[in-house]
Amino acid sequence: MSDVQSSDTTSKSVLNGRSGRPGRAGRLRLKRLPAGPRPYLWTATTLVLLALPFYADRFWLQAGLFAMAAAIGAIGLNLLTGATGQLSMGHAFFLAVGAYGYCLFAGDGRAENGHRLVGLGLPTWLAAVLAVLLAGVAGGLFSPIAGRLRGAYLGIATLALIFIGQHLLFNAGDLTGGFNGRAVPPLSLFGVTFDDTETVVAAVPFHSSEKLWYVGLAALLAGGLFARGVLRGRPGRAMNAIRDHRVAAGVMGVPVARYRAAVFVLSSMYAGLAGVLLALLFQRTVPDYFGMVLALEYLAMIVIGGLGTVAGAVVGAAFVSLLPQLLTHYSDSLPLVSDPGTGGLAPGEASRYLYGAAIVAVVLFLPGGLTRPTLSPRSSREKT
Repeated sequence: MSDVQSSDTTSKSVLNGRSGRPGRAGRLRLKRLPAGPRPYLWTATTLVLLALPFYADRFWLQAGLFAMAAAIGAIGLNLLTGATGQLSMGHAFFLAVGAYGYCLFAGDGRAENGHRLVGLGLPTWLAAVLAVLLAGVAGGLFSPIAGRLRGAYLGIATLALIFIGQHLLFNAGDLTGGFNGRAVPPLSLFGVTFDDTETVVAAVPFHSSEKLWYVGLAALLAGGLFARGVLRGRPGRAMNAIRDHRVAAGVMGVPVARYRAAVFVLSSMYAGLAGVLLALLFQRTVPDYFGMVLALEYLAMIVIGGLGTVAGAVVGAAFVSLLPQLLTHYSDSLPLVSDPGTGGLAPGEASRYLYGAAIVAVVLFLPGGLTRPTLSPRSSREKT
């Protein structure tokens, strides 16, 4: 018995150090561990993204910008649905609020398509900030409902936002331009106008896509880092507790209704930022775009990429947003895919079939999404 006690004492002294202070030797060994390839991978990816506008053509830059905007919106929806467990079908409504809010604040009130459009003529950078805040206000008006409903009931309630938004976008002609939409004023920041006027940088002509590329990168980086900090901090733990067991979270002192309402507002602001970036990219807002299909695409993004993670939102957004563009671009060389109206399978229809197949495959074989591969039975037993 004494030998067992002495061996336990010896092992504890080795783990804790000679002085008995916890973890000194362990900390020294951990500090000597190599950092791994991840920092180098992030550095290389950053350099490639920064240099891409100097080499890529307009199609790839616009496709990348579209993926960035989708990723920003998907991050917001993942905070709401993936991390907090609130099903939302009205994300497209808040994208429309951001896009049309920017046009409202930055527009100059010109006549277009038979409508005298409303515009406040504010500086475009201020209009972008106010549009994001307006989307947050819209989410705040709906947050009392979001704080009390959950599951399918919240999904049905947010679904009503799509129909309300579509009705307003088509009938409020002086605000939205009606069926044909309205033109988007170009962003102006630090003396640079992000339109198609040519700006030469290092003997390379920069137009709207090249200029907006860096705006999209900065917005995605800021949104991703902020969401990552939220998920890894105390709010993220509270959100996961609400998702996993609402009653237990309330017993532990988490204000469930308040957190649900706050996350809904934050998700709406992410959607508003994505809407502003989409408006600047398309240079025209059209009501048809912000409908049911867009809401379903955002749900597909977070399911395919992975619920509750920033990386999952980015990967899923890249997959869902780039797929129809790539199919359209390479429709001449792909089997069974052809231009719309030519008798074959249209790229949009083919992409939706692939979305469905990807969702089924992820649910069956990768329940955590593409960024959370499922452990094998042997490795899961070893982990437990």
